[in-house]
Amino acid sequence: VQLQASGGGLVQAGGSLRLSCTISGSIFSFAFMGWYRQTPGNQREVVARITQSGITDYPDSVKGRLTISRDSAKNTVHLQMNSLKPEDTAVYYCAAAVAITDLDVTTSTAAERYNYWGQGTQVTVSS
Repeated sequence: VQLQASGGGLVQAGGSLRLSCTISGSIFSFAFMGWYRQTPGNQREVVARITQSGITDYPDSVKGRLTISRDSAKNTVHLQMNSLKPEDTAVYYCAAAVAITDLDVTTSTAAERYNYWGQGTQVTVSS
């Protein structure tokens, strides 16, 4: 199983980016998916989660600005990011978990519960 993330780049504050994560292998239909971000010296933090059936959840810091979605036909998860702020600057990672089935915060936000990770894509928001 491999996760290939793409779509990062440099954007001005207030702009938009769309990240994509394509999964090879046969796990997509039963994979719980998450997007995380990480800045130097800090732990990875979750910014979006989506269940196998498409239910989503976000932390307050990004709610209303980020939208996660999944395209089963393409084995791809997207992260649409609007109204970007300089504090959104980070490396963004997609992750897949085969043993998470709901949005319970304790289980579905813990990075160690995700089995597969993409390589990360840099997002830089200039002020």
